[in-house]
Parts: sequence; structure tokens; C-alpha cells
Amino acid sequence: MEGKIFDIKRFALNDGPGIRTTVFFKGCPLKCTWCHNPEGISFDIEEFEQERFLDGERFVHIQKIGQSVSVQKLMDEILKDVNFYIQSGGGVTFSGGEPMAQSEFLTLVLAECKKKGLHVTIDTTGLCNTDKLDVISNYADLFLYDMKFVNSDLHYNYTGVKNSLIIENLDFLLNKKSAVIVRVPIIPGINDTVECIADLKEFVKNRQNQIKELHFLPFHNIGQSKYERFKKDYSLSALSSQQPDDLNYLIEEFKSLEIKTQIGGL
Repeated sequence: MEGKIFDIKRFALNDGPGIRTTVFFKGCPLKCTWCHNPEGISFDIEEFEQERFLDGERFVHIQKIGQSVSVQKLMDEILKDVNFYIQSGGGVTFSGGEPMAQSEFLTLVLAECKKKGLHVTIDTTGLCNTDKLDVISNYADLFLYDMKFVNSDLHYNYTGVKNSLIIENLDFLLNKKSAVIVRVPIIPGINDTVECIADLKEFVKNRQNQIKELHFLPFHNIGQSKYERFKKDYSLSALSSQQPDDLNYLIEEFKSLEIKTQIGGL
């Protein structure tokens, strides 16, 4: 079996504990307005025409986004950095796109990772088949679980899908006592409103004995250049990147829940 990926990031420091290799899977069922990896949304291997000018002469380069890989080929790449995992308490993180959208391939890779004793983190939107999530949870050491909105209508407006299954799957993992860090990307003017934060606080409060850790991720617009390069529409060009200090008020807001909170990833 082969899977589709579009990038491998080495020495990643914000995708789980320690030094990690992050594998980005191609394809995502969500269409988040703020997505900073637009090249990971389509499930297809894409080609884009890149235009360059040199001394007034136009050159065209075709850039391919994505590749098919076998389990063994991907493991060969992952194991190149195994010494860094051992020294730092790190491992491998599977992100995307949405890695759960290729759950059969992901399961085979995870089985090989566990044979090698690697720490495995799954960075997921949570929109996937619950039975398949159950299988994956038997291999995963940690889930980085994205929550964009509690309100389902707002979730649909900005991502193209309702969030009922996402919430059901989060509760499934929490009830199974899987290690889960809930991560909330904060998008100015979109999900940082008084109503959205109040909804999130109530949501977390109802699960405060199960949710052990909550991360608020500042918005950044570094993905805008990708939209331009890949000729995709980007609607948030007017928004500026946030600094971590801009979200300190959320730490105070959630302090009463006695849940570990922080700004940014691990």
C-alpha cells in the first residue's frame, strides 16, 4: 500500500514533545479559511506552473505538490533522525492535511513505528470515522486535537463542515483516556469573539476532569505566500500575524478551570 504526502519537516519543535520529524499527509476534508498549508487540502498530487524571469526572459517551471510513498520508503525517512528522538524524548508526528483521511496507510506506518519504539503523535482535525480512530488510538502516544469552534454553524461557515463528529470523536478519545492536547487556533475577528470564547470555556468546563491540556495557537499569515504561489484564493490577507503576548488574556480567562493552558504548541 502507498500513501500520499506533501512534505517532511525535520527537527520540528512545536508538533509534540522533543525533537520530531513531522510527516504531512495530502488531503483534508476541511476547507479552513485560514489554512496555512493550502497545498495539503487536495487529495490529488498537483502540478503548478511557476513563472520566473531572468534578464527579461521568461522561464516556466512545473512544481509538483505531493508524492506517493510506500510504508518502507516513509519509514526509511523517519528513521534517519532516530538518534535525535532518543536524545530529546522526541519522535514522529503525522499531520496534514488530515492523516486520518488515509487511515489504512497510517495504521501500517504506525505499526512499524511502534516496532521501532518511536513516540507517535497524531495532529488531527478529528473529522474521521470513529472505528478507524479507535484503531489508530491503540498506536498513538499523543493526539494534538484541533478545535476551531464549538458552535456548529460557525464551524460550517469557516471550514465547510459541521463539527458534531469532531466533538463526538474528541469525547471518544477522552473517554478512552487517550493522551489528548486540545489546540485552538485563534483567528482575529473570527473565533476570538466574546461569544466564541464563552462557548469554548463552557465546552472545556464540562470536560475539565478529562482535558488535561489546552493550547491556544496565535494566528500567523505566513501561508499567504503559498496561496499566491499556488494560485489559490486567500481571503484573510488583511489580517496581521499575532504575537504570543496577544493571547495572554486567554490564560487568565481559563485560569479558573485549573487546566494546564499555554500559548503556542509544545
